[in-house]
Amino acid sequence: MSGGSSQSTAGRYRDLARVAWRLGRSDILADSGLGDFTFGDEDGPLGDEGQAERLTADLEAMGPTFVKLGQLLSTRYDLLPAAYTTALARLQDEVEPFPFEQVREIVEQELGGQLRHLFDDFDETPLAAASLGQVHAATLPGGRRVVVKVQRPGVRDTAKADIEMLTRLAATADKRTAAGRYGLEKLVSQFGRSLAGELDYRREARNLKRFIDLTEGYDLLVVPAPVPSHTSGRVLTMDRVDGRKITDIGPLGLVDLDSRPIVDQLFGFYLTMMLDAGVIHADPHPGNLLLTDDGRLALIDFGMVASVPPGLQDQVLKLLLAISDGDGEEAARVLAAMGHPLSDYDSAAFRDDVSHLVSEAINAGSDLQAGSVLVELSRLSGLHGLRPPAEMSMIGKALLNLDEATLRLDPDFEPAAALRDNLGEMMAGGLKVSAEGLLAAALEAKEFTAMLPKRANRIMDTLAEGEFHLKVHALDEERFYTVLQRVGNRITLGMVIAATILGAALLTRVPSDNTLLGLPTVALLFFVFAVFAGLALTVWIFTTDRKVARTARESGSEGAR
Repeated sequence: MSGGSSQSTAGRYRDLARVAWRLGRSDILADSGLGDFTFGDEDGPLGDEGQAERLTADLEAMGPTFVKLGQLLSTRYDLLPAAYTTALARLQDEVEPFPFEQVREIVEQELGGQLRHLFDDFDETPLAAASLGQVHAATLPGGRRVVVKVQRPGVRDTAKADIEMLTRLAATADKRTAAGRYGLEKLVSQFGRSLAGELDYRREARNLKRFIDLTEGYDLLVVPAPVPSHTSGRVLTMDRVDGRKITDIGPLGLVDLDSRPIVDQLFGFYLTMMLDAGVIHADPHPGNLLLTDDGRLALIDFGMVASVPPGLQDQVLKLLLAISDGDGEEAARVLAAMGHPLSDYDSAAFRDDVSHLVSEAINAGSDLQAGSVLVELSRLSGLHGLRPPAEMSMIGKALLNLDEATLRLDPDFEPAAALRDNLGEMMAGGLKVSAEGLLAAALEAKEFTAMLPKRANRIMDTLAEGEFHLKVHALDEERFYTVLQRVGNRITLGMVIAATILGAALLTRVPSDNTLLGLPTVALLFFVFAVFAGLALTVWIFTTDRKVARTARESGSEGAR
């Protein structure tokens, strides 16, 4: 058993090395050192579509963890070339279903009862099967039609082992290769949290309830309600929604449908959801939208839901306003404030390219698509050494898929006009202050007002007594002078040793009655002194440098804690 496990782990590492090699040959990671891997199938130039498709196939073959990782990477336009994000966005999360006997065992174990008592009817043939689980149609006692999502056996253990492996390799890459500039360990950590949340079906049930509340004012949008009594960490039961994926509907299927009201509500809801409620579907695609039999649009599959911090909501809103106004300078300023600049960040070139991109977007007129612009801005950020927050890439991905969905439902829909129409409502949402926010501000104001006289008196007293001190943490002068003194001492000693050697060499040419080993004794003594002094200087430099490096590491680790 142990040998088999070890062999399986070794094979897993080799599969991952193959993926790393695929990425290493792409344009974005060409300087990371990962491109040194070879597997004998080096065909196609760096970053081309063929390489991207082969990477996608490798991830599909490696199982659920890497399928989800590929879906996440498809939103990181700042990290990967366009060919890769496009190929990864088409990752298929469809696999062979697992046997019904295992489904029965899991459902009965999780829900604490026999299947025939829990459901009046349970279809043994799944409606769909994915890498994490599969979905079955069922009927609850009383006739309520539902679907039951059952988690695939062993997928949690597999995901846990894969995340641990990825974390170890990412930590090594961050420390030993140039790929560390991309923060791979942090990226894996974020991905691990997201995947752990998706493997807890109780969290998805909470997401369903939240989106039901968010769509309350949208009568043409529907979200299936979960059934708490039949839901656990590995089993999720929710209302069944009959309909067709909008990706399966052709132009003729939309002839008798008044799709404009649906599209308007969908577009407005997505903007409000992300920039007001601060919620974003981390894996959005048109396949998660169903056109129901009664002419409404159903939103399904909320396993991966991310939060958008309030500060980032405001920044994205400012960015969209700058894009709609054609203000490239403001768009570049907002992006710079949002992102994390790397060592090679070029602000001037970044500003010029952003201004050009925004100008081109404005020239598109009614064809302007905010999602496409945000995606290209993410690419520009990565190209110029500015690392944008991951949520911005997700927002760009969501808007990109929203554009695709709305244009599929209504080819005459103008995203640019809809965006402008919603700007007022978005601004109003950004200016709203909740009761909790007002209470927190009132408490802060109360504390400020109560403490202000006391603190002002202290400041005035110290000023009057000449004891007012102002600390500025800039340059550590004491340490700076110590380093200068140490450098000066080393240079001086080196010059003394060099002068001694030069003097000894000159003395060898002076005739002398006292010789040793054929050299004047004085000259030989000077040579011996120079050798020992040089050795002593070398030892001193080595020991002091090690001590300084150790002290720096200890202070750095204390600061991290």
